[in-house]
Amino acid sequence: MSKLPDLSYRDVIKVLRKAGFEYDRNARGSHEIWYNNKTRKRTVIPHHSGSISKGTLRAIINQAGLTLEEFIKLL
Repeated sequence: MSKLPDLSYRDVIKVLRKAGFEYDRNARGSHEIWYNNKTRKRTVIPHHSGSISKGTLRAIINQAGLTLEEFIKLL
């Protein structure tokens, strides 16, 4: 398995857009919900400054229905 890179909110959003996700709505606090109409998958993204923690990034990738390799290829 490949190592997770340090990614910011903007980096993650760029990858999700390439994967077909669109902004859906705000969630609690500074979190956003992104939706893929094709796959009907939803993922919650924290809109914070700095990099997203590794555990949160893994959860985002899993919620998006992507493998780590697919996610990294979209970078």
